[in-house]
Amino acid sequence: MAVAAPSADYALQHLIDPEVCIRCNTCEATCPVNAITHDLRNYVVDFATCNGCNACVAPCPTGAIDHWHQVQKTTPYTLDDQYSWDTLPPPVELEVGAQVDVPQDVRQLTEIATAGQGGPASPPWSAAQPYVNLYSPAKPALATVAGNYRLTAADASADIRHVVLDFGNTAFPVLEGQTLGIVPPGLDVNGRPHPIRLYSVASPRDGERTGYNNVALTIKRVTEDHDGKAVAGIASNYLCDLKVGDAVRVVGPYGASYLMPDHPGASLLMICTGTGSAPMRGMTERRRRRRALNEGGELVLFFGARVAAELPYFGPLLKLPKDFIDINFAFSRVAGEPKTYVQDRIRERAEKVARMLQDDDCYIYICGLKGMEEGVIDAFRHVCQAHGLNWDALKPQLLAKSRLHIETY
Repeated sequence: MAVAAPSADYALQHLIDPEVCIRCNTCEATCPVNAITHDLRNYVVDFATCNGCNACVAPCPTGAIDHWHQVQKTTPYTLDDQYSWDTLPPPVELEVGAQVDVPQDVRQLTEIATAGQGGPASPPWSAAQPYVNLYSPAKPALATVAGNYRLTAADASADIRHVVLDFGNTAFPVLEGQTLGIVPPGLDVNGRPHPIRLYSVASPRDGERTGYNNVALTIKRVTEDHDGKAVAGIASNYLCDLKVGDAVRVVGPYGASYLMPDHPGASLLMICTGTGSAPMRGMTERRRRRRALNEGGELVLFFGARVAAELPYFGPLLKLPKDFIDINFAFSRVAGEPKTYVQDRIRERAEKVARMLQDDDCYIYICGLKGMEEGVIDAFRHVCQAHGLNWDALKPQLLAKSRLHIETY
């Protein structure tokens, strides 16, 4: 390993690991200063533009983005250098006394991690061991469409599908809460491959159909952006239009923390909206299939949509016994009725929620659009205040015990 001479002219350069990166475009889309770009080969970070804000780190599904190498300020790795890599270069080791210019946000992140309050999220202690990164964009798995069913009513504004992919003889093991990546065919207007789109698995670990090597996804056809502007989602429309027998390129699986606990007596507090129901369905179905074993604790679900006709799996959920799962629906666009969101239902069930927040065997899962997260956290804070608890003190404890898992997009 190379050893650099002591100098005050060193800095940390933000780099992306090309071996781990799945080219999902999340980092480029979230970078607030446009420091990240890509070609047909690699995603790269411009040293002169990157300010070390870390906005791109948390959304990255694989951790490929979270690499910082010590370099001389006058000779950092260029974009051309990074475009040519198949692997990251070895880090440069500094001699004692060398000074490195570390961005403030990176320094704070390091200090928090050192204090034991940060770092990568960890799974529940009893979660099964996940497999990750088995298939890459260069060598994807090939699956066949075994089913494509519309979940929402024909006249509903949202077209949400239940898509089943069969892997045949290809091993593609997944756990509840993991995600996989879909490789849309074709190129974009610039001649680049379309970015990979990640989707949460909506089936349990033994498959959508027990004994078959398949998985289910919950897909909403994207026809407009968050501002209501008309736009056709490349991956979502591709998936929603698939026919039985079509071949699909799949990468992954991904995710090593948003996993369900496996120890007897563990309870699940699940909060979701729309297609954020996918991991909750996988976890609930896992418990349903093993119900006769009497090994699970409580299941409590808060599930929001605009109207019942746009709520995925609404019919099947209604058929589940109430002594198996406690379901709390929230509809925000029912004619003649006040708008109700999941956070409103949480406040209504404050006594039960407060009890579950204090139960070390209860694990909390939140999934849905980014906008829901603040409302849910505010509801937790309200519940805590009403029951003599302090949410700001409780939250770090939940994270430290791997009991709080949030996946919003």
